[in-house]
Amino acid sequence: MLRFLTAGESHGRGVFCLLDGFPAGLHVSKEDIDFYLSERQKGYGRGGRQRIEKDAVDVLSGIRGGITLGSPILLAVWNRDFENWQEAMDPWHPPSGPKATRVTQPRPGHADLVGALKYHHDDCRNILERASARETAARVAGGALCRKLLSTFGIEMAAHVVQIGDVVANTDSIPSAEIAGRSATSEVRCCDPVASENMVAAIRAAKQAKDTLGGVVEVRVWGLPVGLGTHTQWDKKLDGRLAQALMSIQAVKGVEIGLGFRGVSRPGSQFHDEIQFVPSAGPGGPYRRFTNHLGGLEGSMTTGEELLIRVAKKPISTLMKPLRTVNMETHEPAEALVERSDTCAVPALAVIVEAAVAIVLAEAFLEKFGGDSVADMKAAFDAYVRYLQSR
Repeated sequence: MLRFLTAGESHGRGVFCLLDGFPAGLHVSKEDIDFYLSERQKGYGRGGRQRIEKDAVDVLSGIRGGITLGSPILLAVWNRDFENWQEAMDPWHPPSGPKATRVTQPRPGHADLVGALKYHHDDCRNILERASARETAARVAGGALCRKLLSTFGIEMAAHVVQIGDVVANTDSIPSAEIAGRSATSEVRCCDPVASENMVAAIRAAKQAKDTLGGVVEVRVWGLPVGLGTHTQWDKKLDGRLAQALMSIQAVKGVEIGLGFRGVSRPGSQFHDEIQFVPSAGPGGPYRRFTNHLGGLEGSMTTGEELLIRVAKKPISTLMKPLRTVNMETHEPAEALVERSDTCAVPALAVIVEAAVAIVLAEAFLEKFGGDSVADMKAAFDAYVRYLQSR
């Protein structure tokens, strides 16, 4: 069983990822992880923090000589900005220095207020440091390893931006294999050149207005075998596990699989995917769908078709033109905390979504083809593919 945890605060020493149960024998390089950490920091609309941090992974355990050992893998992404926050974030002494001012004016839309009330804190910084999207750097590091594992079995994925603000891209006809290359040429990771320009303009206008924008990211995964996940218990259903992982990403407010919300106006005859028999030697099996409206999942299990998910992100809650709030000490009206922030982080969400999906799929893959090593998994996987050919 693969277990995944993160730790760390936004302005602490760093953020950390623990992967326990990861198989031995996967060949990895530092660049396999650092590439995605760098991609997470890109995108038009990002703020000053991304110019301070140059994220790179530091492996603290579980990898030796470029090969996973089968023991727990501990990854660190150190915070360069910690040197400016050491006195304010000191674990043993009372906060001091210019950064130590208590945060008593919580930001609407953030975890500040409810977290301070729940955990009995009189300083919202004790909440916002962990609630920060800086935590996603740890997810991306762990997701990069899971993605590398999946790729050894021919599973690939790509995510791209399909909406920012009210600008919607036309990308449905773009082949999945072209998404990564085409989106990489866009400042906002969008495959539609016209929409990409309009998205940049929308972000620029929001920045001038000291406002923020949200949007929608789509991720596609192909090469999946039939039968990852199960229908047998609510907490083992793959669609539920994917939705939970994606909804746990900071600022995500909606997840759609296949047509999802877009398809509810259709009758069942135009929604469900009819089945055909197409002899195939691949892990997708010989039973294929004429369409893929359900996004590659039926009965909470993969069908062998492409997995298609869309994720909606709300506008960032830290605004340069602060919203109205209340001072928690005086109970008087006040303006929310203003800290360095992004205008739009939807392009970065594409990388984070890939990581979150990769982690869940790696968990499901290990459940189906589990073993102590990649070699064990390959033997089980190959046997399963041979079995599918006989059906």
